[in-house]
Amino acid sequence: MDIYEALYTTRMMRRLRPDPIPLDTQARILDAAVRAPNGANTQRWHFVAVDDPELIREFGQLFRQARALEYEKFSTGTGPMVAPAPGSDPAAHAETMRWIKGSGNYLADHFEEVPLLLFVFAIDDLGGANIYPAIWSILLAARAEGVGGVMTLVLRNFEDRVNELLGVPVEEGWKMSAMLTLGYPRGKWGVAANRRPVQEVSSRNHWDSPFGVEVPQPLWPPHGEMTSDLAATG
Repeated sequence: MDIYEALYTTRMMRRLRPDPIPLDTQARILDAAVRAPNGANTQRWHFVAVDDPELIREFGQLFRQARALEYEKFSTGTGPMVAPAPGSDPAAHAETMRWIKGSGNYLADHFEEVPLLLFVFAIDDLGGANIYPAIWSILLAARAEGVGGVMTLVLRNFEDRVNELLGVPVEEGWKMSAMLTLGYPRGKWGVAANRRPVQEVSSRNHWDSPFGVEVPQPLWPPHGEMTSDLAATG
C-alpha cells in the first residue's frame, strides 16, 4: 500500500466485524509498531493482546461504565472537546460530536463482538512522546492489513481494575497509555473530507503570518501534477 494512501485513509473504526484477526496478521502489526522511534531506543513499552471472550466481556462492562462517566462530564461542560477549536464552525463541531457519540454508542453496545483488544503500556512516557508513535504505527500497519480500530483512553477511569485483570506489574512503573479495539471494519475506508485546510491551521515564522501556500483540496490521490493543486499566497 502506498504510504500516502495509508496516511490519508486511516481513520478510527468503531463498527467492527467479529471475525478473528489471524495471529500472523497481529504479528505483522506489532512488528511494525516496535520499529517506531522512541526516546534513546529504550523501548519502554509493552503490548497486551486480549482475545479471551471472558476478558473482553469484563472490559466491555468497564468500557460502558467509563463512557457514562465521560459523558456525564461532557453534559456538564467539563469534558474534553466540549468547545469547538478556535476558528472552527460551532455547528459543524456539534454535528461531529453527535456523530462520534453515535459511533461510540455502537462500539459500547457491541463491545463483546470486538475480536481483539490491544492494551498499550509504557514507563516514563514523557506525555506520550515515546508511545504514541508506536500506537500510530499500529493503526497504519493495521490499515495495510485491512484491519480497523480505534484508540480510547476511557479505561484509565478504572486503571486499577485493568491492571488487576491483566496482571500488570505496576511496581515496575508500568502505566496504561491506551487501549485499542481492533477488527475488520463494517464501514469503508476513505479520505477524511471534513478537515480545515492547511492554510487555516498553519503559519510560518510567526503565529499570525501566512503559511505561504493554499491547499484547496486533498493532495491524495494526486490530481495530475501535485503542484497544480497548490496556490501560492502572500
